Amino acid sequence: MPPPPCKSDMTPPPFIVFTDLDGTLLDHHDYSWSAALPALARLRALGVPVVLSSSKTAAEIAPIRAEMGLHLTPAIVENGAGVLEPGADPADLTGPYGRLRDTIDSLPAELRETFRGFGDMSDAEVAEITGLTAERATLARRRAFSEPGLSTAPPETLQKFVAALAENGVTARRGGRFLTLSFGGTKADRMETLRRRFDAPFSVALGDAPNDVEMLNAARYGFLIANPSVPPLPALAAEDDGRLRRSEKAGPRGWNECILQLISDLQDIQQAKPHQAD
Repeated sequence: MPPPPCKSDMTPPPFIVFTDLDGTLLDHHDYSWSAALPALARLRALGVPVVLSSSKTAAEIAPIRAEMGLHLTPAIVENGAGVLEPGADPADLTGPYGRLRDTIDSLPAELRETFRGFGDMSDAEVAEITGLTAERATLARRRAFSEPGLSTAPPETLQKFVAALAENGVTARRGGRFLTLSFGGTKADRMETLRRRFDAPFSVALGDAPNDVEMLNAARYGFLIANPSVPPLPALAAEDDGRLRRSEKAGPRGWNECILQLISDLQDIQQAKPHQAD
């Protein structure tokens, strides 16, 4: 069990952390975050808020957030389409999921049949392809804003599929495993609002997939967590000026390593300031 959450007070935190879940803070195979416990404990001791930022639904994130002891912190859900506030009932978070499904179903048959979303699957099918328990697969299908799924389309057909959706205001984003469709919104869209809410001087972001790129680029310090299950992302803009680093280890081990190194680096910078003034 994680230690209890830090007590909130009026002192601004030294920074705020935004983190993806699957393949980043959670292991891609067994969904464990135990390897990241040392770094989570250090952040808690420093009073640093940790905002879970995922393609997962509010119903999925709520129990994970509680288990991690982060239930006093808001969470970004469904790739930035919504925010689950502390103490909120996930069932109360509603969005245009029905309209999204209608839009997908309105596509020409030759395009529609290449995409199989969570709404086309049973709980058992979602559990099988994700490795989730049956209970958590049910939660994954309680969607409000977005539709993840698998595409069988060759590149040319996939391009037509994405273009047809775009004509109807639907965006397609590639995550670590699924193609996710929505009416827009990114994790980065929510970052600045939440940073200001906590009065944190800067943001730190961690992720492993294309749908994390905006979030990583928007942070002062970003960490691209290694994911051996997929081809590595090409060089990103934030790498040019050193704001973005890549981890050597995958999943929560990489997460733990990056956060602990960042804390050490920031403490070294702080300790060096008086000497710089001499």
